[in-house]
Amino acid sequence: MKHRIKAILLASSLIVTTMTSVQAKEVLLDRVAAIVNSGVVLESEVNDLLTNIKQQAKKNNQSLPSDSALRVQVMDKLINDNLLSQIGQRMGIQISDAQLDQTLNNMAKEDQLTLAQFRQQIIDAGGNYEKYRESVRIELISGEVSRNSVRRRIFVSPQEVQNLLRVMKEQSTNNVEYNLGHILIEFPADASQADLDAAKTRANKVVELLNDGSDFAKIAITSSGDANALKGGDLGWKNINEMPTLFSELINEQPKGSVVGPIRTGLGYSIVKVLDIRGRKVVEVEEVKASHILIKPSIILSDEKAQALLQSFLDKINAGEATFAELAKEHSQGPTSVRGGDLGWADPTSYDPAFKDALATMKKGEYHKPFRSSFGWHIIQLEDRRMVDATSQMNENRAYQILFNRKYGMESTRWLKETRDEAYIEIFEQDKK
Repeated sequence: MKHRIKAILLASSLIVTTMTSVQAKEVLLDRVAAIVNSGVVLESEVNDLLTNIKQQAKKNNQSLPSDSALRVQVMDKLINDNLLSQIGQRMGIQISDAQLDQTLNNMAKEDQLTLAQFRQQIIDAGGNYEKYRESVRIELISGEVSRNSVRRRIFVSPQEVQNLLRVMKEQSTNNVEYNLGHILIEFPADASQADLDAAKTRANKVVELLNDGSDFAKIAITSSGDANALKGGDLGWKNINEMPTLFSELINEQPKGSVVGPIRTGLGYSIVKVLDIRGRKVVEVEEVKASHILIKPSIILSDEKAQALLQSFLDKINAGEATFAELAKEHSQGPTSVRGGDLGWADPTSYDPAFKDALATMKKGEYHKPFRSSFGWHIIQLEDRRMVDATSQMNENRAYQILFNRKYGMESTRWLKETRDEAYIEIFEQDKK
């Protein structure tokens, strides 16, 4: 079966033959760089990603390893993306154009650009915007597949959360975050002593190079077997408690620029560098106390009539003919009607986006004119605003997320390795020029 798939996919390489009166001339438009189960990675995809990485590196004044070393990492990523896309298709995961556009809009805003400016920036850099757009879709699908597949393999118990909260309260280092870089020197699952020794030797050499001032990102791209290799090994900002225990014990109180390792794990030898350090502030959030009246449109009650009905309620309130609470109890179709529409104190971000946006424009004591949300038509009375210290609740949420992320990182790598081990993957040698 594998040979049959291989034969079909190789035959599908895009070759156009132009006939002349003398002879046939073959023009190679593309070729298969790798087979991944029933899919392929094309040479054009490899070249596009290589070009993008080089352009980004040039823009950031980042040095890169040799083309051959970079190609290995690029092939690895494209194979993973292809594999995850196939799984996504089987799972029915789709990213709509609207979701994709929203993501691209957010990316543009992060760079303080409009979407049109963001698009032009990619074109000016020599990129193809439509290809870039589709690559973002693939990244979103891959992320969704990974989260869906790995999440079910992770369990965080309430006791684990409480234990971590206790530790977090005891540690003064809870206010410190580290920006970490990570390099993983892998060894095989059933490693012999010779394999372990060889990996340890390579890891020691990497540490030596880093201590001598070599570029961390360049070495990560060249040598790391971790999923973040193409990002220069950057793990982002992490609190001591977010790191694997082996890391946290060694990283704690280390100064900026420190290189720690090699640290042996179940996957290989890890080398960690403290790229930067920063403190953390106390968490405060704004809460609002509001009441609302909800009218749901129906076959009998149109949107226009629902809007007009709510406006008539506001007119009665302003004329002193009825109170907001009285009208809510009599007419509101929401579960808060028995409380006169009282929503209590709440974080406005927990509400429907239209409801949240309406609250953001209001002052204490104001009424909002009728507006529509996904639930129906509303009017709102804003009673008060306050800033609250949400550190306790945030710490509990954070403790859960820390434990989840701690397990997620290792489990994600393990799941991806198992998935690749079960797949049929064949990589073809690059044509020598």
